Amino acid sequence: MNFEHTEERRMLADSLDRFIAERYGFETRDRIAASSQGYSSEMWARFAELGAIGVLLREEDGGFGGSGFDIAVVFEALGRGLVVEPFLGSAVLAAEAIAAAGDEAQKESLAGIADGSLVAGFAHDEPGSHYELARVQTRAVRSGDGWILSGAKSVVAQGEAAGLFVVSARTAGAVDDEAGISLFLVPADAAGLTVRGAPTIDGGRVAELSFAEVRLDGGALLGTEGGGFAVLERAVGRGVLALCAEALGAMEVAKAATLDYLRTRKQFGAPIGSFQALQHRMADLLLEIEQARSAVINAAAALDADRITRERALSAAKMSIGRIGTLVAEECIQLHGGIGMTWELPLAHYAKRLVMIDHQLGDEDHHLERYIALGRERAA
Repeated sequence: MNFEHTEERRMLADSLDRFIAERYGFETRDRIAASSQGYSSEMWARFAELGAIGVLLREEDGGFGGSGFDIAVVFEALGRGLVVEPFLGSAVLAAEAIAAAGDEAQKESLAGIADGSLVAGFAHDEPGSHYELARVQTRAVRSGDGWILSGAKSVVAQGEAAGLFVVSARTAGAVDDEAGISLFLVPADAAGLTVRGAPTIDGGRVAELSFAEVRLDGGALLGTEGGGFAVLERAVGRGVLALCAEALGAMEVAKAATLDYLRTRKQFGAPIGSFQALQHRMADLLLEIEQARSAVINAAAALDADRITRERALSAAKMSIGRIGTLVAEECIQLHGGIGMTWELPLAHYAKRLVMIDHQLGDEDHHLERYIALGRERAA
């Protein structure tokens, strides 16, 4: 199998890296991340112009890419810049759900997502849930030709900026049944919907959504009634790949910063990088990062495979990224010494982001258990 990127992907990666280096430096990123909006509308429009949003969607969905390696290329570049714009929630999670289950009228929103004029929110996590994809307590009941939606969603990335939400709700079954989950498209200005925003620890903003008997017409149902779990699984799978690639980009920057520090910081008249103990630690770290890269490549290659092959590759990658990302964060800070913990040093922010990626869309322990369960399912 040829793992080399196509000429188009290499050109996109170069363009993104150059733009982020020149226009999205750490001070700019820090200011954007701490702003009241949590991202920059201007930067979002520029990313759209570069094609970084459209390449995450398939051609039939209004984009011009959408493969696993397209996602990996974009998010690795975003990880190198700690970019906080709503790529994951809007252009990956929400867009994939709409593309996979939407009818022609619903898919019209994909054009706005692709060109950056519409930010879509992916509202699935709930207060008290713990990575279980099938655990949905928000309920939707029929009312004439429409639906009444009641419940709450939490940690919706850039929820305050979203003009449209993809919302999971239970229309049948017990709280943790895979069957009986339905998806709905809910406009941000729907009566009875309350959006409360808050900053995140690693930059940007999230929102809590409350649905107080929100009335939706029949056209709000996304896909078939009760058949939302498979759509959620596919959308979240693409999100897992995106997070793994983002972590890989962040690891590369942390590694480069640490190598530079080891070459320049001196003790006893010699660079500390000349000390054998530190060389061994850094060599081990480089090997771990290459293992993470292999896991991302494997997941990207398996994105269009059969369900079990795809999901096992994704869980294996997320499990590896969780472990290695935490290791990179800890080792790079320790090799920097006390300065590694200072807020002014970009490394501390990369370390924080790596740790938080482990807790998005399932942590290391969750995906280890899932990998084992999928293996048993295949053997049965």
